[in-house]
Amino acid sequence: MFKVEVHNLFKVFGPQPQTILPMIKEGISKRQVMEDTGHTVGINNVSFQVKQGEIFVIMGLSGCGKSTLVRCINRLIEPTAGEILIDGEDIISANHDQLLDIRRKKVAMVFQRFGLFPHRNVCSNVEYGLEIQGFEPTVCKEKALQALELVGLKGYEYSMPDQLSGGMQQRVGLARALATDPDILLMDEAFSALDPLIRREMQGELLELQAKMHKTIIFITHDLDEALRLGDRIAVMRDGQIVQIGNSEEILTNPADDYVREFVQDVDRTKVLTASSIMKRPDPLVIPKDGPRAAVRRMQEEGISSIYVVNSQRQFHGIVRVEDAMRLVKQGVHDLEEIIIKDVPIASPDISIIELLPVAFNAKTPIVVLDDQNKMRGIIGRAAVISSIMGEEK
Repeated sequence: MFKVEVHNLFKVFGPQPQTILPMIKEGISKRQVMEDTGHTVGINNVSFQVKQGEIFVIMGLSGCGKSTLVRCINRLIEPTAGEILIDGEDIISANHDQLLDIRRKKVAMVFQRFGLFPHRNVCSNVEYGLEIQGFEPTVCKEKALQALELVGLKGYEYSMPDQLSGGMQQRVGLARALATDPDILLMDEAFSALDPLIRREMQGELLELQAKMHKTIIFITHDLDEALRLGDRIAVMRDGQIVQIGNSEEILTNPADDYVREFVQDVDRTKVLTASSIMKRPDPLVIPKDGPRAAVRRMQEEGISSIYVVNSQRQFHGIVRVEDAMRLVKQGVHDLEEIIIKDVPIASPDISIIELLPVAFNAKTPIVVLDDQNKMRGIIGRAAVISSIMGEEK
């Protein structure tokens, strides 16, 4: 089951939104709807699912509808039509008390502007969400202190918000959201008001926190680099619609249309693309018991001068060259082990292209891509690394 599901969601701003839905469903543009009716289409037939523990990034230019969308998820903005499911329950039909319970216990939000109470100290700000849930003061304090330590603010518990830097204030906002231990974090441009260096630091801290806490996070941003760094998957929005959903590599290598292609054209691909995106299948393979005669036959059939050796579980052993295998055939030897070359460049599937470059530069054979069980996933030639850096098809 997905943690969050959105199905055919619409949001129209104006006095008679329901009367506008037929026009939208007929494909009339957002601009035309505005000119003809004075209504604004915020969300237009959006559907997606978010898995438990996933960072799902929604990105797009200003005015594309991403902030409206995230506010619909906890009904800070009321949708015009559609379904929003949290743990399989439709929150559109939730009554006032049920909705308050969802906001208090399941979903927390971190805003771009920190939203701290200026008259409360840091610890008291973090306690606020716990107070409205009805926790005892001692429990509020304990949980608040734990959350502040988690975000690196131990020692600042009794400072006032105006004594903190922007990055520290945003940490307080994050601690306040985490203190209630919500299942889902909604983060609306949470880092965009910060200086670039502080922003990158906060991105790193969020990834570290996520590695420990495994929250379901829906993160809104207009910054592509931020989206690529944080997102397990990314949804690209335009004019209230989602035009593509995919992971970083899918967005970069297979943009859905010219809009997405233009969006990603200036991205440093070497920092985003990984070995898994440019490797190719290593067929043909042999296993040691096949012997040198079978190895020679397969190399001759394929017109190649070397072949990869794996065991029956596809765990990598090394490479055999055709001249060495032919020598064993002439000698009547049936075991490949003595001619397997084990000094072969290897890489993990998730290594970035920029890290792969020096390996490729010094490699005399293709790079072998191995997973954490030493199973062979693919091979990468030097030309494939260079082509990926140049932005060409592998």
